[in-house]
Amino acid sequence: MARLKDKVAIITGATSGIGRRTAELFVAEGAKVVVCGRRTALGKALESELGRERCLFVEADVTLEADMKGLIDTAVKTWGRLDCLFNNAGGPAPVGGIETIPVDGFDAAMATLVRSVMLGMKHAAPVMTAQGSGSIINNGSVAASRAGLSSSMIYSAAKAAVVHLTRCVAMQLGEQNVRVNAISPGGIATGIFGKALGVPAERADATAEAVKAGLAKMQPIPRAGLPDDIAKAALFLASDESTFVNGHDFVVDGGVIGGRLWSVHQQGLQGMKDAFGV
Repeated sequence: MARLKDKVAIITGATSGIGRRTAELFVAEGAKVVVCGRRTALGKALESELGRERCLFVEADVTLEADMKGLIDTAVKTWGRLDCLFNNAGGPAPVGGIETIPVDGFDAAMATLVRSVMLGMKHAAPVMTAQGSGSIINNGSVAASRAGLSSSMIYSAAKAAVVHLTRCVAMQLGEQNVRVNAISPGGIATGIFGKALGVPAERADATAEAVKAGLAKMQPIPRAGLPDDIAKAALFLASDESTFVNGHDFVVDGGVIGGRLWSVHQQGLQGMKDAFGV
């Protein structure tokens, strides 16, 4: 349908999972994309697969201001504009109770999950406001809204910061016709669960299939979330179909934060009836 015809996008953390699928979909819908990550071989493979005339890989550490500025500069220098920034890059955070959290692990997680988003918006904003248009999309999480939906309370706190920072910046940039929204995924079958539980990064992506059965039981929709579910939400927010959507946290979770599962609720009621002898 070419919903992103002639648009230029940047997607961070695009060497696997949600980022990679979003890059594939954006290119299929007519966009030119700059993608980044730290795994050069995977990034170059994606660039080759999608074609360098449509997809350019840049090795970058999203926690470093120079790298994030360089990413935005590359898109503008190569294709003359920037229509969409998807701050997707992320990673695991320290697990365990608050009394066990190492300060260096906390700081590293906040840099990866929050500072990177701030830096992307900081350097994309001048380009987009000068154009008088643009869409910034930040990857949040249902863990930002509900405790206990992540293996890490630090991850949850970081994502809550991302979602609220999104709203704050949306109020500023919206006045220049630049939209800022978050996407909050539920249980999406990617390698992040393996990474969070200590699987080495080079093997973590292969764990995505193993988590599907467990994720299918979390929400009313009886399947695991897939990278494609988030990529399609990002496509909507990047396209001109969403030009009146700003400051929104777009939850894509199959209903997990909607409340208690109906079947579990009914089991609880039945337990009460049994206790009451009715």
